[in-house]
Amino acid sequence: MPGSLLLSCEGVGKAYGTRSLFDGLTLGLFEGDQAGLVGPNGSGKSTLLKILAGDTPPDRGARSLRSGVRVGYVSQDPVFPAGRTVDDVVMAALIGVEEEDRPGRLAHALGRAGFADGRASVDTLSGGWKKRLAIACELAAAPDILLMDEPTNHLDVDGILWLEDLLTERARAFLVVSHDRYFLEHVATRMLELSRVYPDGLFEAEGCYSEFLARRDEFLRGQAAYQDALANTVRREIAWLRRGAKARSTKAKGRIKQAERLIDELEDVRARGPAATAGIDFTSSQRRTRRLLVARGLGASRGGRRLVSDLDLVVTLGTRVGLIGPNGSGKTTLLEVLAGIVSPDAGAIERADDLRIVRFEQERAGLDPAQSLRRALAPEGDVVTWRGRSVHVAAWAKRFLFRPDQLDVPVGHLSGGEQARILIARLMREPADLLILDEPTNDLDIPTLEVLEDSLAEFDGALVLVTHDRFMLERVSTTIVALDGRGGAATFADYAQWEASRAAAEPTPRTPLETRAAETPRPRAKRLGYREQREWEGMEQAILDAERAVVAAQRDLDDPAIVSDPTALQQRYAALEAARADVDRLYARWAELDAKQA
Repeated sequence: MPGSLLLSCEGVGKAYGTRSLFDGLTLGLFEGDQAGLVGPNGSGKSTLLKILAGDTPPDRGARSLRSGVRVGYVSQDPVFPAGRTVDDVVMAALIGVEEEDRPGRLAHALGRAGFADGRASVDTLSGGWKKRLAIACELAAAPDILLMDEPTNHLDVDGILWLEDLLTERARAFLVVSHDRYFLEHVATRMLELSRVYPDGLFEAEGCYSEFLARRDEFLRGQAAYQDALANTVRREIAWLRRGAKARSTKAKGRIKQAERLIDELEDVRARGPAATAGIDFTSSQRRTRRLLVARGLGASRGGRRLVSDLDLVVTLGTRVGLIGPNGSGKTTLLEVLAGIVSPDAGAIERADDLRIVRFEQERAGLDPAQSLRRALAPEGDVVTWRGRSVHVAAWAKRFLFRPDQLDVPVGHLSGGEQARILIARLMREPADLLILDEPTNDLDIPTLEVLEDSLAEFDGALVLVTHDRFMLERVSTTIVALDGRGGAATFADYAQWEASRAAAEPTPRTPLETRAAETPRPRAKRLGYREQREWEGMEQAILDAERAVVAAQRDLDDPAIVSDPTALQQRYAALEAARADVDRLYARWAELDAKQA
């Protein structure tokens, strides 16, 4: 049973100009709600979230907030004042918190978010760390309900997993707009979809994302069956009217009115029909050379920092490489090296003769914000050439879900998802042997993601893909290359194998010191070398010492004398995290040594 109602909107509507996003929309958010919100681009998800947050007033209807309830809101692209430090930004979010509680809240928020230095300038942060900071700010204020708009955008896979843990570790109410299907599957216990295909504009289902998909499909099948039955009824009524029905009797008048009502209802149901999807279909060059690219001992660095070392990679027809790693680990740099844009620091790359490479750049630098959509899609006139035939720009635009009235709109006025579709439309026109795609999924809605996945899975050439969309990685990739940010790279058969490897490297939940000591096996020496044998013999004592260090660090952190000193608080929190990491390292090493003796 849901808890008490925290936040709701009743009969709300919102339009921009003559275009209505939604109308008559009603929903409620309750204590303990962990809700995900999806919907096609342009359906009004971000606008609805702003209405719920109180940032944007609805044109019609009302927003209601229970007395005393605090609402936190993380926007899609958070902006911070220039020249401020990380500490400054979090402290500004704690204005409503008792002054004596602020230092502890600050230290806890930055520690959980992974910030090592609160004095760092926000101007130097990457997009992923800015998103972490925005989330940390809202969580530090301890809201009763948290609203988040695309929180996984700009986060790397580790950042997304961090956010999943943060949201699920204890009960808190939240509503999150996201296109990340893995993320929704893991954090949501209730799903909502905003779309015109539903009579009320909104579809709700209890359960995770996969359960939502099953219930939505069942609903849409029922709606399609109802539409078919209604269409048959309307055909019979139209035939009756065409036979020259005379409205002389009350019964005949009633039937004519009923027929008119049915015709209007059928038009309404058809208008809510399934939304169109983008027609994405990449074209291969149909070359027969199997081996396209071979990299041996590849090394790359940036700004004096080693990113990739001794990487060997063979790309053949049908190879689809998924490239993952933390933000700043060198994924984009490696793509540039493979494409020949940047020379490697070490090693060599052999490319097939006349290799056709088509690239998608994360920064979208190829788009001119002042250029019209018409010229962005068809630079040389009103037709484009695709697979040897001419296509009018209006028809080409429609294929990527653009309306005719958008053709003269400047690209800078289009949404992020619409700009991504322009770039994909350009790529489709170029026959390719090798696609190199850097974050093509950012800002795309789920229907477009699914079409993109289908096209990449069926592409006859080769693919090197950087994306944080784990569902796409799992479905499309034939191999995973994981960068660690320190120059290392590991290869996995698929995303599931990488995820399993990562989970195996994480520590099991810690038990109390005495229990862990009792559970630690006594040394057994069979297949270890001399140094490893000595290491094994000292492992139990090393673990005991490390866990005592954790207890001591926790005691230091709890010292009331440092509550008013945020710098000392943050240092001691960092010391606690370092002590815990040392314990984790020792247990991982213990498992490694134990496996050698098995």
